[in-house]
Amino acid sequence: MEMELGTLLASIRIFDIKLINWEDFIELIVRFSFNLAVSVVLVRVLYYQTSKRKDYLFTFLLISTTVFLLCFLLESVKLELGFALGLFAIFGIIRYRTMQIPIKEMTYLFILIGIAVINALCGKKVSYAELALTNFIIIALTYGLERVWLLKHESSKLILYEKIELIKPDRYDDLLKDLIERTGLPINRVEVGKINFLRDTAQVIIYYYNDNPTNVTDLELNSMGEE
Repeated sequence: MEMELGTLLASIRIFDIKLINWEDFIELIVRFSFNLAVSVVLVRVLYYQTSKRKDYLFTFLLISTTVFLLCFLLESVKLELGFALGLFAIFGIIRYRTMQIPIKEMTYLFILIGIAVINALCGKKVSYAELALTNFIIIALTYGLERVWLLKHESSKLILYEKIELIKPDRYDDLLKDLIERTGLPINRVEVGKINFLRDTAQVIIYYYNDNPTNVTDLELNSMGEE
């Protein structure tokens, strides 16, 4: 009875389009579930545990899902390689108007788009074992870089600094000492950005190791002496 119902549904056409193609439908479910599981491991387990950025968690999962479904459903159009490269080009130039995407977040975005394209467009010549190994290699390498080799998370903050006399190269130690005292952060290096001689201020980027990063990075802070 169930086979007859399935055959009946498969034979129904609406505007010359099949109501359901069981083989393709099951393949979509299997591939999507696999891609979603890999994306969750990368985003929720590896990325979120160190960055605590819920906004990017939302963005990464939705972009991964959308790219996968887009590639899978249009795979029959035979765009394949050219289409995949076009997606990389499009998402490679994405910039949010509110802020620039940090390099680490851009890397995760690239990884998730790449995985979605691979899982959606790999043909029948690629076995499931090869597909699983490819995804495992990406997860393992990301885990190794995130948790094993890069044990310390380096955060950065942009500060508008008013003691412009301390930005000279020969007074770097004094600049570093002053910033540590005023911010209370374990600063390990400092970079001087734009200098405004009219206002006697400079943009200073401080870098420090933070084992428990906050929800917001790359903040703009006002110096204690700013007018």
